[in-house]
Amino acid sequence: MKDTSKRILKVTGVLWIVWGAVHVLAGVMTMLQDPSSGLAAIADAVAADLLVHSYHPAVAGVLNQHGWNLLWIGLITLVGGVMVWRANRTAIWLTCMIGGLADLGYFLFLDLPGHVNFVPGTVMTLISGSAIVLSAWVWYSERTRPLS
Repeated sequence: MKDTSKRILKVTGVLWIVWGAVHVLAGVMTMLQDPSSGLAAIADAVAADLLVHSYHPAVAGVLNQHGWNLLWIGLITLVGGVMVWRANRTAIWLTCMIGGLADLGYFLFLDLPGHVNFVPGTVMTLISGSAIVLSAWVWYSERTRPLS
């Protein structure tokens, strides 16, 4: 593998590690908060007073399930980031699929409608998108050579 590709995978690994750590934290924070605070933290571009309500316990359940998904997706992406750093071929694809598909939903349903602020949400989408593009570049430039 070329030195340039190795360096790019190290950068990509760091991007996924940062993305994963932020999502682990977001998952824990989502599960620890009441529904109004959880919704306000996620949809941070919406005035928090518009989200204050006495929600049905099912809403808390849905938010906790969302927090759980953020937690495990973040953990898997953290591990994947370390493996991408080490140029593991499977980790490149698996991490892009897990982190990328999670962020695709965020982008479609929160970012595009304008429910979130640029920082941290859109920044995380840019980080995952960059990691995917960099990984794909290495994958295709090195496809005739073994990665590890």
